[in-house]
Amino acid sequence: MTEDCIFCKIINGDFGTEFVYESENVVAFNDINPKAPVHVLVVPKIHVASLNELEDKELMGELLCAVKQVAKITGLKAYKTLINTGKEAGQEVFHLHLHVMGNK
Repeated sequence: MTEDCIFCKIINGDFGTEFVYESENVVAFNDINPKAPVHVLVVPKIHVASLNELEDKELMGELLCAVKQVAKITGLKAYKTLINTGKEAGQEVFHLHLHVMGNK
């Protein structure tokens, strides 16, 4: 956990954020600034700054499996998954997160 990372604080329970999905290594929660009717962030519980820093192939797979579970839980039959990597690509929070966006 990184002390100044907002996602680490959410994962730690500092804000009482309700999780849409949770496993041993991954959590998912609603984006506070949604760009679609359903907009959920899938986040590893360990602090990884971006996709460029993720080395754990099992965690990579678990993140994608979590995306599928989030879609099922939220009732999405079709959805977009987005990963911004780096400031120039639009990453605002430097804790790896996958956006799951769609319409019910």
